[in-house]
Amino acid sequence: MLNIENHNKTFEGLNFIDLFAGIGGFHYALQSFGANCVFASEIDEKASKIYKTNHHIKPKGDITQINEKEIPVHDILCGGFPCQAFSISGKQKGFEDTRGTLFFDIARIIDYHRPKIIFLENVKNFVKHNNGNTLKTVIKTLENLNYKVFYKVLNTSNFGLPQNRERVYIVGFNKNEFKNIKFSFPKPNLFSSLEEILEPDPYNAKIIEREDISIYKEYEPTKNIFNQIDLPNKPIQIGKVNKGGQGERIYHPSGHAITLSAYGGGVGSKTGLYKVNGDIRKLSPRECARVQGFPENFILPKSITEAQKQFGNSVSINTLQFVLKEISKTIQHNDKQTRARLSNSQKWIQERERHSSKIQQLAN
Repeated sequence: MLNIENHNKTFEGLNFIDLFAGIGGFHYALQSFGANCVFASEIDEKASKIYKTNHHIKPKGDITQINEKEIPVHDILCGGFPCQAFSISGKQKGFEDTRGTLFFDIARIIDYHRPKIIFLENVKNFVKHNNGNTLKTVIKTLENLNYKVFYKVLNTSNFGLPQNRERVYIVGFNKNEFKNIKFSFPKPNLFSSLEEILEPDPYNAKIIEREDISIYKEYEPTKNIFNQIDLPNKPIQIGKVNKGGQGERIYHPSGHAITLSAYGGGVGSKTGLYKVNGDIRKLSPRECARVQGFPENFILPKSITEAQKQFGNSVSINTLQFVLKEISKTIQHNDKQTRARLSNSQKWIQERERHSSKIQQLAN
C-alpha cells in the first residue's frame, strides 16, 4: 500500500499548482512522488491557515480574482473543484461554455499555461449532473485545449483506507507533451477496517448518551479457512438513534466509516456514529485524518467542528497516490518513447551523413 512516506520520486523536477487546495490532500500526494508546489489557492481562510501551518505555503485567496498570468509556470495542475451547473451545455464552444462556474477558472489557467498534466477530483454525482452534460462540457473543454482525458469513479474503500467515499477522478495529458498516451486507472482491492485506525481513548470524540439509541443487530466477523478475519470492506450498520435518518445510524468498527462530510445533520453529523468499546460515539479529528490518509504529524485545527468540516471537504490521499502511480507509468512510457525517437533520429542522421559522404566520394 502506498503512503505518505513513499520514496518513489518519479515526479522529481516537476512543479504543480494546488487549486481549491483545502488543507492539502493533493499537496501530500504529489509531494510524496517528488513534485514541488509553486502555488496554491483556497478561499476558506480557516482551511488556508491550516494549509500554511502544515505545508509552509500561504495559499492565495479567491481564484476568480487571480490573473492567470500571475500564476507561476507549472507542469501539473490539480484540484478538487466544486460541482456547479453550467448555464450553457453541449455547445462545444470550449471554455466559453463554462463561464460563470469555477471550472472556467481552471480552464483559463490551463489555456494560458498548458501544463503537462491535469488531475481533478469531484463528487460521484458529478458524472450524472445535469443528465451528464456537466461532465461532457468539462471533457469537451479539456479536449479542445488539446488534452487526452480519462475519468473514472473510484471508492476510497478499495485503496486501503476504511472509508466509503466514491469520487470521480479526471486525468488529462497534454498531447503536445505526450505521444501514444497509455493510461488506465488503478484497480486495487485492499482490505481494511475502522478498528485499525481508532484511537484508544480520544478525549475529543463525542460520546452519545440518549434514551432512543437502538442496537438491533449483533455483528460477528467471519473467518476464512486460514482462521483470518474476513473484513467486509464496507460500512456495517448495527443500530440507530431516533428514527435512523441521516446522521442517526450506528456502525460497527469492523467495517468502514461512512463518507466524511463537511455538513449534514443528525447527532452523528460529519463523521457518523460507531459503537466502540460499548460507547456510541463520533470519530475524533485524528481518526478523521487517518481515514483520509493524512500523516500522523499533520497539525490539526483546534476546533473539533472545524477539523471535521475540513476533513469532510478533503480528498483521500491514498487514492490520489495510486492514481499518481499510474500517471507516473504514462510519464515513464512517454520518456522511453521520446528516447527511442531521439535515438532513431540520431541513427537516421548518421546514416544520412555516411550516405552523403559516399556520394561525395563518388563525385570526386
